[in-house]
Amino acid sequence: MAGDDGRFVWYELITTDKERAKAFYSMVLGWGTQDVSMPSAAYSLFTLGDTSVSGLMKLPTDADKIGAKPRWIGYVGVKDVDATAVLINQLGGAMHVPPTNFDNFSRFAVAVDPQTATFGLISWLRPIRLLQAELNIAGRVAWHELLAADREKALAFYSSLFGWQKKEARVGPRGTYQLFSAGQESIGGMVTKPRTVSTPSWIYYFNVADIDTAVKRVKNGGGQVLEGPIEVPGGNWILQCLDPQGALFALVGKRRYKAIVRLAPAASRDPAVLVSACTNE
Repeated sequence: MAGDDGRFVWYELITTDKERAKAFYSMVLGWGTQDVSMPSAAYSLFTLGDTSVSGLMKLPTDADKIGAKPRWIGYVGVKDVDATAVLINQLGGAMHVPPTNFDNFSRFAVAVDPQTATFGLISWLRPIRLLQAELNIAGRVAWHELLAADREKALAFYSSLFGWQKKEARVGPRGTYQLFSAGQESIGGMVTKPRTVSTPSWIYYFNVADIDTAVKRVKNGGGQVLEGPIEVPGGNWILQCLDPQGALFALVGKRRYKAIVRLAPAASRDPAVLVSACTNE
């Protein structure tokens, strides 16, 4: 069931402080913001020009009380959210938010795969102009990476669910990095997480024009650099970061200067495995 070819089409930040998140990502990624009037929730959009990049909403109070943390969620486009939710259960995943209409905007659901990594499903109830993931354009998503408990089993699950295809694998000092594609386009990679990383999770990489400038902006905005800059194939450099509310995200960009600066991982968190993300293929 590939749906709308099984691509990530929407990204959403769930946070405890919307106003601070707006200021942080506007500084780091150059995004604008737009509040959307909806009866069911206070929802905002991050924008580039007049085009939506991602959504922003406050972590619900009941979710906060049970320990839910700020996070980015990537939504995969499907034609039928309800039927895909049934398939997720059949394949060993589970639903955290069952298929639901978000006003007249979308029908969505939030699920976990069999290894408990969170992702979303979405279909649009009205036309919306979106920016597709693309490398080297500042402010847009470049790459999707899964830190899995078992990368082979994870790929089998998502292949059955969305029709993702196995591409080449690359072996590095931290293990095998498995690329995958939607259609003919490589859109991400999967790697078995080290034992020191407790929870399987998706990480979304956003483009920046200059990776060293991004380091300064993240830190000046109250965020934290967990690891990087690290060079990856194609002449790009990557960072993994936490925003001021603790949501994990990543950045990818070029380096204007040849001097190599490596930042030690934060003591509070073991860095995720990154072997060869964000390739130019």
